[in-house]
Amino acid sequence: MPYCEVDRYQAGDKWEGVRLFYRRYGRGATKVLLVIGLAGTHDSWGPQIRGLTGSMEPADGGDELTAARTDEEAGAPAAAPATATVEEEDVGEGIEVCCFDNRGVGRSSIPPHKSYYSTSIMARDALALMDHLGWKKAHVFGHSMGAMISCKLAAMAPHRMSSLALLNVTGGGMECFPKVDAQMLSLAFRFLRARTPEQRALVDLETHYTKEYLDEEVGSCTRRAILYKEYVKGISSSGMQSNCGFEGQINACWTHKVTTKELDTIRAAGFLVSVIHGRHDIIAQVCHARWLAQRLLPAARMVDLHGAHLVSHERPEEVNNALMDLIKATKYAMAPQEWSSQPENTSGLIVMAFEHVRNIVRVTKPVRVVAIQSS
Repeated sequence: MPYCEVDRYQAGDKWEGVRLFYRRYGRGATKVLLVIGLAGTHDSWGPQIRGLTGSMEPADGGDELTAARTDEEAGAPAAAPATATVEEEDVGEGIEVCCFDNRGVGRSSIPPHKSYYSTSIMARDALALMDHLGWKKAHVFGHSMGAMISCKLAAMAPHRMSSLALLNVTGGGMECFPKVDAQMLSLAFRFLRARTPEQRALVDLETHYTKEYLDEEVGSCTRRAILYKEYVKGISSSGMQSNCGFEGQINACWTHKVTTKELDTIRAAGFLVSVIHGRHDIIAQVCHARWLAQRLLPAARMVDLHGAHLVSHERPEEVNNALMDLIKATKYAMAPQEWSSQPENTSGLIVMAFEHVRNIVRVTKPVRVVAIQSS
């Protein structure tokens, strides 16, 4: 099994190593590091791995992602390879993706105290993994807490970034609190009382997806019913995240803060940034993502999609195309001002209106790409 030792901590009279479990998919000169969020494991990136590499077969051997099976059985929208993945010449020599379990979850080490968890510490973990892989630079894409970690990584080592994508991100701290209403109070109450996989699965579905998506009919039943069975199966087989790991990752989110100096470092580094968000996310409110995108002008572009917290699963084609836009814009050295100035309601692929390079503009499902106005 592929592991990488990224850190050490003292446990009594001895030192223990922190090991990350990781998987690699695809092959090519373009490197992509995927950083997952709170309580998530590497297999949560299934739709993006399939979309970016065109394959779910690990390059380092072993079993395929559970998420791939889950998506197919649940009748999720097919995460077809993003447009340019099929035409590998568009991104050089193909794409290699690495995803991993953060410390505190999955097959990675679980340090015993919350002081061993912060977004800065976990960003250093990701950087150590890049060193282990021999990657000088990578496109770094993070979701939720993983986006917070990615921000820290970008500020810590801007010279190692090819580009940065922040999915369903917040600024941490108080921004981690969802909008308080009757629905959220009910979900919070049920989450705290959940003691079985069945109870936890019901709460997770309502926080991860829009009601519209869950109620769609897939064959003879709804997607909600299919996903519920898969969530219960997944939680039952892997077990709930340990209290120690969960509390540590919660501490990382709560103590996270990106300083003005760090934002200035990211903005001035020269790489492009894409802030991708489900506008119906009840966990990470879209207003916080908009604020961050505005602070990162002119490097950042806001992509506003119809979806919830797991917009990467609910709208995989749109998310994958937005990520490919970022990779291609980086390859063609698009100027930050050009990148961030796309008008609202423009298809994500119109950023590839380097028609003198491609001569083709592909149109996908309507998404809202917001031109951010500086204040």
